[in-house]
Amino acid sequence: MGNLINVSGFAIDPDITRARTLATEFYTEAPYFEMSREKIFARTWHFVGREDEVAGLKPVTLLPGILDEPVLLARNGDSVSCLTNVCTHRGKILVEESCGQANLIRCGYHGRRFSLDGDFLSMPEFEGVEDFPGEDDDLKRIPLAARNGFMFASLDPAAPFELFAEGFADVDLQGLKLTATREYEVNAHWALYCENYLEGFHIPYVHKALNEVVDYGTYTTETFRYSSMQTGFDDAGEVAARYLFIFPNLMFNFYPWGISVNMVRPMTHEKTIVEFLTYVRDGASIDGGAGGDLHGVELEDEAVVESVQRGIRSRYYSHGRYSPTRETGTHHFHRLIAEFMK
Repeated sequence: MGNLINVSGFAIDPDITRARTLATEFYTEAPYFEMSREKIFARTWHFVGREDEVAGLKPVTLLPGILDEPVLLARNGDSVSCLTNVCTHRGKILVEESCGQANLIRCGYHGRRFSLDGDFLSMPEFEGVEDFPGEDDDLKRIPLAARNGFMFASLDPAAPFELFAEGFADVDLQGLKLTATREYEVNAHWALYCENYLEGFHIPYVHKALNEVVDYGTYTTETFRYSSMQTGFDDAGEVAARYLFIFPNLMFNFYPWGISVNMVRPMTHEKTIVEFLTYVRDGASIDGGAGGDLHGVELEDEAVVESVQRGIRSRYYSHGRYSPTRETGTHHFHRLIAEFMK
């Protein structure tokens, strides 16, 4: 194993004209993958579904592969809470499968009961136990936020969700229905996949069909505190697609027909699962336009990213430079990684 980067000095120059990309050790050395679990992923927000998908109790594993945290979405009237899905008695998973309306949460191991807000209610055979129940007997509430019906949870958020969700404001998310889900396995580091998403620089070279739909010359990127928005226009000057990236691994792709949500799930430092959720607007057709061939574009992206994964292991490559006009999103992403990994 090579020498690890001095994390205390982990930095990307804010001036893109002087900056160099992350050193290859970040992608090739397993210890960095392990460090990112708590430093990046535990402190950011992750998509957990739509509010209208929670009828009563819905178990969710928060970011399988790197966090693997079992949480529970619980509906109480018009509100939804996110709770730890582990019994405070002996650690059993409380709810294994989604269920409809519920009045409480009951552990199937020894009968401990909780309210839908996570408060301890009762426990059989515990008479005489001193200082019981206490705060530790309640289920921990996990920070939960919603934007236009989409829900996001975080174990220990570095900042409020509003700062992560900049770019959502002017997007109509009504009338959407989940019509398809699909998973792709990519033999590459999760950050390489995200970097590829964050620049349109490669479109003319990698996506020939997409390049005929999107006017590369008018492609724009806008960065926010923890997110960025790329916009592609067609030849008529109309918006063909908007690509919202929420750090560190969440992508909302807005098309005239609806939204494709991509969740990038790190599995190891050289393997990634990308989950696609396709939400189509009522009466819309998914055929044609910038989002007409999501599968084909995905396979083209995977081939490039996997090639990069192999290439960065070369002893002759350590880092690269940025295009000031085309790689502002990637530069922004690297600065956030450096900020969180310190």
